Amino acid sequence: MATDLHELLRSLRVWDPEVTQLPPFDPATTPAEPLTLFTTWFADAVAAGQPEPHTMSLATSDAAGRPDVRIVMLHGADADGWAFATHATSRKGGQLAARPYAALGFYWPVLGRQVRVRGPVSAAPAQESQGDLHARSTGALAAALTGRQSEVLESVEELARASQSAWERAQQEPDAPVPSWTLYRLRPDEVEFFQGDEHRRHVRLNYRRKEGGWVTELLWP
Repeated sequence: MATDLHELLRSLRVWDPEVTQLPPFDPATTPAEPLTLFTTWFADAVAAGQPEPHTMSLATSDAAGRPDVRIVMLHGADADGWAFATHATSRKGGQLAARPYAALGFYWPVLGRQVRVRGPVSAAPAQESQGDLHARSTGALAAALTGRQSEVLESVEELARASQSAWERAQQEPDAPVPSWTLYRLRPDEVEFFQGDEHRRHVRLNYRRKEGGWVTELLWP
């Protein structure tokens, strides 16, 4: 019997109380800048058992303005911005070269929380990008050495051969360079924190950058 998508959708719940806790969120007690609050919320997500809380949606657009989105991993967040990495030659790398502005989205359903970040993106120097890569696992290096991200693949056998060769090199040369590997930083213009509420009175607190600091505003849910 074929699966009925609409039946499946109707069977699902949002924020099932058996797996989700919706903590209170008082925007009057929040810090003056968003990074501190993000760090606290990230730690809360980890403590609550959220699977892979460091994964995030990355939205970019191509030279014609057509949007694109995918899931990537957060590599860090500090005063310089939210960091992620990819090949400069990949689809998202090409889009960032054409339009160096992007948006990030985090979703932590165990707490009913979202964080949205958007702003201009810049590439880190090559030495820093290589350092980021070599601080990661052998598998991450092997994947980077496999290369050709976003290009058309002729067969899964071709991928298996390239991946096997890359794994062998990664194990033998843990500092092998991958010139296309690039660390990017998004310096936010806006950061929004969304806390779900069981009565649908969701709290949305938006930080907007201004000269010399940040302003905050509440948004209608």
